Amino acid sequence: MNWERMPWRQWTGRGKALWMKYKWLLLVLAAGLVLMLLPDLGGEGTASVPAQSETAQFDLDGLERELEQALSRVEGVGSVTAVLTLRAGSRQVLAEDVLTEQRESSIQTTTTPVVVSRGSGQEDTVTLQEIYPVFQGALIVCEGGDQPAVQLKVIQAVSALTGLNSDKISICKGK
Repeated sequence: MNWERMPWRQWTGRGKALWMKYKWLLLVLAAGLVLMLLPDLGGEGTASVPAQSETAQFDLDGLERELEQALSRVEGVGSVTAVLTLRAGSRQVLAEDVLTEQRESSIQTTTTPVVVSRGSGQEDTVTLQEIYPVFQGALIVCEGGDQPAVQLKVIQAVSALTGLNSDKISICKGK
């Protein structure tokens, strides 16, 4: 039996020749393939920049609950109910591409938001500015609301948290 004439021997010989000739090209292609698949291998827990929707979500109910918990710990306040009102809600200013075309006697302008690819088919808009809500007023109902010292402490705390002036904060005695 002639081992040199076996078909698999011919292929291994050709494979060695091809490897020696194109080994660097094949290594670069393999490294590129690994790098392309790398974001998918990490799953959702990879360290990446959070999406804009994840970075700043304003929760008015959550803020009211936190304010109630904090104020209830202040001496003399007792149990608290807090109501905050907003003049304007939160919003984002997005980056936009502006395309201006001149047609005959008019100028037509179109704007589209700038989108950035995060890989794996995910796209996000580019946020230039995050505008947080503006508070309009606050109502605090607490057990110690009739005592001037407690009222002063509550006004200072609510003002520090919301940026409201004292004339926009109302404190009432609760039942």
